[in-house]
Amino acid sequence: MTSNPNQHLLAMETERRSQLLLDAVRDYAIYLLDADGHVVSWNAGAQRFKGYRAHEIIGEHFSRFYTPEDRATGLPARALQTAATEGKFEAEGWRMRKDGTRFWASVVIDPVHNDDGTIIGYAKVTRDISDKKDAERALFNSEQQFRLLVQGVRDYAIYMLDPDGNVSSWNAGAQAIKGYTADEIIGAHFSRFYTPEDREKGEPAKALRAALTHGTFEKEALRLRKDGSTFWAHVVIDPIYDDAGVLTGFTKITRDVTERRHAQEELDTAREALAQSQKMEAIGRLTGGVAHDFNNLLTVIRSSADLLQLPNQSEEKRQRYIAAIAETADRAAQLTGQLLAFARRQPLEPETFVVGDRVLGLERLITTTVGSPVKVEVTIAGDVGCVTADPNQFESAVLNIAINARDAMPDGGVLRITARNTTHVPSVRRHAAVEGDFVAVDISDSGTGMDAETQGRIFEPFFTTKAIGRGTGLGLSQAYGFAKQSGGEISVCSRPGQGSTFTIYLPRAAAVAPAREPLTPAALRHALPTQRVLMVEDNEVVGRFARTLLEELGQSTTWATNGESALRLLEEADGAFDLLFTDVVMPGMSGIDLAKEVEHRWPHCRVVLTSGYSHVLAEEGNHGFPLLRKPYSLDKLMSVLGLVPAKLAS
Repeated sequence: MTSNPNQHLLAMETERRSQLLLDAVRDYAIYLLDADGHVVSWNAGAQRFKGYRAHEIIGEHFSRFYTPEDRATGLPARALQTAATEGKFEAEGWRMRKDGTRFWASVVIDPVHNDDGTIIGYAKVTRDISDKKDAERALFNSEQQFRLLVQGVRDYAIYMLDPDGNVSSWNAGAQAIKGYTADEIIGAHFSRFYTPEDREKGEPAKALRAALTHGTFEKEALRLRKDGSTFWAHVVIDPIYDDAGVLTGFTKITRDVTERRHAQEELDTAREALAQSQKMEAIGRLTGGVAHDFNNLLTVIRSSADLLQLPNQSEEKRQRYIAAIAETADRAAQLTGQLLAFARRQPLEPETFVVGDRVLGLERLITTTVGSPVKVEVTIAGDVGCVTADPNQFESAVLNIAINARDAMPDGGVLRITARNTTHVPSVRRHAAVEGDFVAVDISDSGTGMDAETQGRIFEPFFTTKAIGRGTGLGLSQAYGFAKQSGGEISVCSRPGQGSTFTIYLPRAAAVAPAREPLTPAALRHALPTQRVLMVEDNEVVGRFARTLLEELGQSTTWATNGESALRLLEEADGAFDLLFTDVVMPGMSGIDLAKEVEHRWPHCRVVLTSGYSHVLAEEGNHGFPLLRKPYSLDKLMSVLGLVPAKLAS
């Protein structure tokens, strides 16, 4: 009959079972000492840790396991004394193996009593915790190194906040930047570093909430030093969580960026000043040519007016002179628009136009601008299409590229401008090629050309290869922005010494409607409805002419010279006007302010603005009111005022 192992174990003597238990434990040295500290038992764990076999150590004093330094100070005896008097001795320290090597041990010594309470020995449990000690030492060294690193940083304020925002650590950089010593600031709330205005707006709390919500908070703002002075700070706040995911505080890193901020502001100011200087220089170069062109236009107008006053002129001649005045006035208005576009003072107004006509209209201005050393050749394909874009910005882009080409030909050369239809836009700046209906305008020069690196940067704002004071780096970026905003593209092909070709691609649009015959007051006067018009114009000459024109159109017209008098007239008439036709720039109340007031108080009265140029319109637009630009033709006046009969408006 097979015996049961459990019954066999139970049959053993208690002492034998205990010894088996002790010998089975290998992670702890468990052994007994007699009352004087001599070893009287030894388990397998003790043999593994300390290297002695039982027959080698039993009977020896346990002080053998201590280092010479500890034996010299009497530590073994004190350990037994403590265990005897306090009931236990527990400590960590260096211990010795048989081979003389040391290990870090956790030691517990308990007294063993007989039945009458007399101490007859001690139970000693030792564990090798060298790995734990090494890890603690490594962690301590790492923390020390990190602490030294943080404390050694003086360009950054690096410190900790508790979960409520109170400062809990402070490095040398924080003291250098903010002026507080650690004793002065630890325990204080970090909102002390914010300006009173930011504290009032709750910015400190918002910063901590943002760090918790987004995992980090980053900002540049004004902060306060201990002495009350302010500085521009770049701030980063990150939340800190323990292993259980509980918030333990925040790390805060602050850098004083005042010098960088001031340097950037000075750079921006310098760039702005340079851009304005170059713009004025460019406009100055245009002045001579523009004055020449304007004088030619005025000569035509003046001569035609004089000829109209001669007696006995045939009707055919009178109509020819009248047409010459109208055509010349349109050309003068176009020239003014080009100057405003070049100066970037014209609001964007996309419209459909014939590209070839615009390029041909620019030829004289470009020729004047580039100067006599450069020969200008313009070629327009017979079937070139229309585009829908801002015509003034288009002209500005072409003019900017032409000026850039002129600067690439310091000794003169040839500038060729062509306009053509195309169905293909090549791959440009890593964008895939595009198929479709486009109009392409090529501007080519025979100048110095560019290398690949320069071509990769020419459309960047403020990038220029010209000498200081010779270029703003804005011209080509304007052309690039215009092309992209108009749904098109711009490309450049160039090689050093072989010139450059810039091509503007714009989506082709449906053809513009053919121009209808000019409408005359005499032909329409009896067909137009009569309206009560309140005209507001502070310029006497323009006002007198505009009132006459409106009256010739059969309109009942009242003339006010400013916004205040216009409001008085409206109040006196109880708002009994059908239309307010007002200039924008006037002394006192502006035309836009007047228009808003009329729209609010007399909503039945239509409002139309008119202006040759206004910085308000350039910067803010016309606030939704119809706008008629000066100089305006009879056609445009009737169209904007809503006077063209339906059968004639098509």
